[in-house]
Amino acid sequence: MFTFTGWMVLGCALVVWLVPSVVAAGHAVMYKRDPRSAAIWMTLSLALPIIGPWVYWGLGINRIERRAIRHLGRRGRPFDYPHLSKAHGDAKLHRESVGHLVSLRTVADKVTRRPMFAGNAITPLHNGEQAYPRMLEAIAEARQSVTLASYIFDWDDVGREFARALGEAAQRGVRVHVLVDGVGALKSFSRMGRLLMKTGVEVAVFFPLRFPFGRLRINLRNHRKILVVDGRRGFTGGMNISQRYQVQRPVSGRVEDLHFELTGPVVAEMQHAFVEDWALATGVVLEGEAYFPELEIGGTAVCRGISSGPDEDFEKIHWILQAAFAAAQHSVRIVTPYFVPTWPLISAMAVRALRGVEVTLVLPSKVDLPYMRWTADAYLWQLLQHGIRVYRQPPPFVHTKLMIVDERWVLLGSANLDRRSFRLHFEFNVEAYDATLARELSSWLEGRIAQSQRVTLEEVDSRSTAVRLRDGLAKIVSPYL
Repeated sequence: MFTFTGWMVLGCALVVWLVPSVVAAGHAVMYKRDPRSAAIWMTLSLALPIIGPWVYWGLGINRIERRAIRHLGRRGRPFDYPHLSKAHGDAKLHRESVGHLVSLRTVADKVTRRPMFAGNAITPLHNGEQAYPRMLEAIAEARQSVTLASYIFDWDDVGREFARALGEAAQRGVRVHVLVDGVGALKSFSRMGRLLMKTGVEVAVFFPLRFPFGRLRINLRNHRKILVVDGRRGFTGGMNISQRYQVQRPVSGRVEDLHFELTGPVVAEMQHAFVEDWALATGVVLEGEAYFPELEIGGTAVCRGISSGPDEDFEKIHWILQAAFAAAQHSVRIVTPYFVPTWPLISAMAVRALRGVEVTLVLPSKVDLPYMRWTADAYLWQLLQHGIRVYRQPPPFVHTKLMIVDERWVLLGSANLDRRSFRLHFEFNVEAYDATLARELSSWLEGRIAQSQRVTLEEVDSRSTAVRLRDGLAKIVSPYL
């Protein structure tokens, strides 16, 4: 028979067990957008006492929205740039650039928080052999400011070369700011960070893992790759700072990728994205002419920067992708290293293919994370049976992210075609209406496709039972990969 103390202990144990479980389950039911996700988290919270609720609080909740809103005032454009008003371009110029993709432009106007600017120039840079020299040259020529955000900043030959260039710029009196992700740069950046700070570079880590509470943000990563020099010259795309992106070097884990150099008014939007991230990581707002100078018009591309992340920019890229498929009339070409689509995205791709639009998806044959290949394979039959062309590029791992619609519109940047990029990662992309750029990239991509292997429905259907089970299990957990 229980004593009073025993009943007290039992009651406390039940409270410790039940209250967190009920609170976590209730939160999931009220706030999860996907009913399947809500059901899974509710079951996990109730079935696994103590552990389940903590897993939910750590991995299942978007904790960034209210903190970012409170910190930056609902992104109320605290870093405005009124001198760019003349760079908007007249309505006729925008109509000519957008052409028949007006519905895509309309959606982007409504879901993004940035205007479109005319007068931009975009140069594709293939792999580290082309991108890194241009980036290092820009840093060497910096006179006022350098802002660099990179998901990965490796301690290798390339990383040390960038550190040396950034340090020399800081010693010249340039204001240099480097922001890295707390998970992406976890392995090697501690030494690099100390080296940079010794030379006067300001270094910040985005949501570092501080145990035990740092793990509550483990899913919410800054995946952006942005370099802006003097507020005038920008670089963005899929490339991190690592020697692995130099494909001609005999190193393990080589990665092919595509980066871009941009000049013109859109660079201010790249800088704006960095400044917001820097403010969220450090509490310091970077402003003034050193970061936002008056920019000249010098190109033919009409562009807009698109920020997406687990805050009020939630699923912006996802919305833009669906709008792009809906607007396409002739062709859609997509290159992505990871393919973990949502059901609305699969439907959008299939509908356009059924209406006669040529839809092409280009994936890598070698993937750095094998389970991401398994997941993609589990989805492909839903595309192939509707006439979508699927190709796999030969090794090494191809990390390129690119979308081209009707050889008129290009989407470039850091976002993959997966649910992490749509919902969990902070991403930055640029949409560009530029027929010349689109044709150049389409021609390059056709050359890559000619070297690739086409995936057929028969090939996918002929997978063994064991492989289909493996791929199916990967697909089940794909929303959490």
